[in-house]
Amino acid sequence: MRFVPVPSFTNSFNFRNMSISVSVLGSGSRGNSTFVRTGGVRLLIDCGLGPRVLRKRLEAIGEGDTTIDAVLVTHEHRDHVGGLPSMLKSSSIEAYMTCGTIDGSRADSFQMNGSAIVPVVAGQTFAIGDVEVDAFSVPHDAKEPVAYSIRHNGVKVTQLTDLGWIPDEVSSAIAGSDILIIESNHDLDMLRMGGYPWHLKERLIGRQGHLSNRAVASFLGGAYDGRAQHVVLAHLSSKNNHPAIATQEARLALESRGLNADSVSVASQAEPTATFELG
Repeated sequence: MRFVPVPSFTNSFNFRNMSISVSVLGSGSRGNSTFVRTGGVRLLIDCGLGPRVLRKRLEAIGEGDTTIDAVLVTHEHRDHVGGLPSMLKSSSIEAYMTCGTIDGSRADSFQMNGSAIVPVVAGQTFAIGDVEVDAFSVPHDAKEPVAYSIRHNGVKVTQLTDLGWIPDEVSSAIAGSDILIIESNHDLDMLRMGGYPWHLKERLIGRQGHLSNRAVASFLGGAYDGRAQHVVLAHLSSKNNHPAIATQEARLALESRGLNADSVSVASQAEPTATFELG
């Protein structure tokens, strides 16, 4: 395995006349990956989709010939890193992850083909091509999980999934997001009445677990700064949630503050979202 130092952020890039495009390629317990494109780089946030599925999802959004430059890895759970070993072996890319994620994913055993692992530290800002990336800690049952905000040409894109609650420091970190991809994993009533064993239910609703629809609605109705043009609900459980329920709770929370409820959409496990383009 080859390690490279994390690149320092500089202001040397020319951001003028450049947009940023985002599509959640797949989101859920069977694999997560989000595609981000600027004039200079093509990134993935997580690589939990296998190579064949990933290729089809990229083709579906018109990015079939795209070469991925880098992957931002949030944590070591399989639905976020399952496709990463194949990508590192078959391509020459950089995978950014914390030391805890390196250890938890056993990245030191991955076969490389000119690829490299770039260790990152929560609270750090670094550059990849023409974007700035902020990594910040989130409460989840992984070794050193983080979430990421990507900034380009005055636009901020944040993906916030796999966390049990939203502490003040996380709320501050995601403030100013123009596109906010936020977990809305389960409906509490569906989870409580469902067939999962109790220990799994406890894990999901715990403070190191996953955000419920109710928790997201509470955030959108309170601490949320209301800036995002697009709020994408992600990582929905296929057994303990329904897109219509998650959407309704989020939209009602926004409406209660006079904010745009039409900004809400839902990411799917089975197909990519529309491409959101800003800047």
